[in-house]
Amino acid sequence: MHKPVAFIILPLFALANTAIYISPDFTSLSTQPYSQGIALGLIIGKPLGIFALAFLAVKFKICQLPSDLNWKLILGAGCLGGIGFTMSIFIALLAFNDPTIINNTKLVILLASLISGALGFTLLQVFLKKMQRLINQMCS
Repeated sequence: MHKPVAFIILPLFALANTAIYISPDFTSLSTQPYSQGIALGLIIGKPLGIFALAFLAVKFKICQLPSDLNWKLILGAGCLGGIGFTMSIFIALLAFNDPTIINNTKLVILLASLISGALGFTLLQVFLKKMQRLINQMCS
């Protein structure tokens, strides 16, 4: 039951609880400044911020990178950080008063979270497969 719940039930539950109305002209969202800001923040800003702060922490010797971790994996994990739709929706509710804008921001947040999650998943899959191949080559 884990896969149907994780990949069907929970996403439907999340979508239903956001009470998003998808209007026929939702494609015009990409031209709205708030939509662009939300998408860039979740897809580029969060991964870049996570990567940069981890890099600075290692550079200034606040911590050190574990031997089984590399910067590509930090970047992939940073992309997963873009799946922050709960807090993003909360902030949007505080920031905007117009119900149409709130509805649109919820939709953009969900789409950007989906893109960021898919990007992080893909990057981690690729980087981990390359690491596994290298380990296999060294062991054989």
